[in-house]
Amino acid sequence: MPAQLAAGNPAPNFSLPNAAGGQVSLADYAGRRVVVYFYPKAATPGCTTEACDFRDSLSALNSAGVDVVGISTDPQEDLAKFTEEFELNFPLLSDVNHEAAEAWGAWGEKKINGTTLIGTLRSTIVVNADGTVQSAEYNVAADGHVARLRRELGL
Repeated sequence: MPAQLAAGNPAPNFSLPNAAGGQVSLADYAGRRVVVYFYPKAATPGCTTEACDFRDSLSALNSAGVDVVGISTDPQEDLAKFTEEFELNFPLLSDVNHEAAEAWGAWGEKKINGTTLIGTLRSTIVVNADGTVQSAEYNVAADGHVARLRRELGL
């Protein structure tokens, strides 16, 4: 399994298609802090809760100089529907080959209902303006996660 990131590591670059078909890369956020979060599947209960919490917190995060990017292995079409249905106001990126998830340590073994699977680990990585990792959390719970993250960021 890929190594997970830790504070101080350089954040791996990515360049992935967004829900609208454009390309977004980590380099687009140079000079700003960015929350890069990985989620298993668009429009599922936990992923919807997390995405809507980020949506509802985005103005406070942006005011503090923090952007948000969500990444999943969903195809662009699914991301477009998810974005529209829940009026998401930040980019969702399609990592269908899970290359970014692997590079960021967000791909690995997990248990769902007692069954062990390989897939996306719900993960949140905060990247500093200089491109280094400020914090990295793996296997986070969707409920209450964004509120806790806001407290940790001092917002």
